Amino acid sequence: MSKNKLERFAENLTFDNLFQYSYERIQKEGFPFKGRWHEFFNNDNPLVLELGCGKGEYTVGLARAHRDMNFIGVDIKGARMWVGLKQAREEKLDNVAFIRTRIELIDNFFDKNEVSEIWVTFPDPQPQKSRERKRLTGPNFLARYRNFLKENGVVNLKTDSDLLYEFTLKTLHDANYPVYCQYDNLYDNDDDMEVKSIRTFYEQMWLDMGLTIKYLRFGIR
Repeated sequence: MSKNKLERFAENLTFDNLFQYSYERIQKEGFPFKGRWHEFFNNDNPLVLELGCGKGEYTVGLARAHRDMNFIGVDIKGARMWVGLKQAREEKLDNVAFIRTRIELIDNFFDKNEVSEIWVTFPDPQPQKSRERKRLTGPNFLARYRNFLKENGVVNLKTDSDLLYEFTLKTLHDANYPVYCQYDNLYDNDDDMEVKSIRTFYEQMWLDMGLTIKYLRFGIR
């Protein structure tokens, strides 16, 4: 492990808005803020998640733009998450938190009707057929999200993957879930949309390479 990673892991321990939970710990202790996130943030503002947040670029970007909402980034990569944690601290964003855990455990952290919106930004498309169940917009993950997403809550997907985009559309169609917004080339239109205003490092790199960005906004009820 590199010295840089070790230094980031050490600094992560100093952030009071970072929660790090393994399967063993969550099973043994439970999560103290499940159903009580309003106590952590000291308000009743809507709660928004970014799943597979990486460096937390969307989590922090949305938190800057919406100080009347609370944002939580979730990922297993602590060294990457350090970037978002550092930015949130430097900018004094008190509406940001991060959870370091596997997405498979996500419904252990939130109670029924606790989350208003979910963002899934450029997840691994898991292209191998044998790994289809690991796709974050697959039926098994959507079923987990239903455990805590509000009745009128929405899920957003941004991806450069044709495979994941088409897979998600089929999943939604098969489950008869509503699609509220659909773009197979997000930037090939003149619509003024907030979803265009925040670009991750990799999103910009893919755009520079001539790849198209797809976007879906949908419900899971």
